[in-house]
Amino acid sequence: MIDLVAKTYRQHLVRRVGNVVISRAVSLGIAPSYYVLLTIRGRRSGAERTIPIRLMSHDGQEWLVAPYGVRDWVHNARAAGSAVLRRGRRSRQVDLTEVSAAVAAPVLAAYVRKEPVTRPFFDARVGDPVSAFEAEADRHPVFAVTNAQVSGGAEA
Repeated sequence: MIDLVAKTYRQHLVRRVGNVVISRAVSLGIAPSYYVLLTIRGRRSGAERTIPIRLMSHDGQEWLVAPYGVRDWVHNARAAGSAVLRRGRRSRQVDLTEVSAAVAAPVLAAYVRKEPVTRPFFDARVGDPVSAFEAEADRHPVFAVTNAQVSGGAEA
């Protein structure tokens, strides 16, 4: 059996174009319902940054997962502790709390099942025990989404 190592995320032209397309679809409210736009204040610049992201629902809780590793939005979320989630004309202010590896592990396992495009970036595979995902939690931070304050209509 060959021991595969998770791919490293690279931002290239196809991904940039894809992010623009999905961002536009989310802002129009026509993307799949689990995609939102995450707007968070930059930890150094203070400028708002917006990216499309999957809002993961698992065990009655909402989560943001970093499938491509510790990216800028993760550093910003750690520093800010809050963000705005938007879909169409609806937005909500939320608190973001990074969770422990033990709490993150089942969320990561569910995420990999639901989001096949991100599977190559994980060492753990669909069907692996939750402990395999717990071992990866430091490379794929998970944030609990709480304290939603809705504006512009019903919740995003």
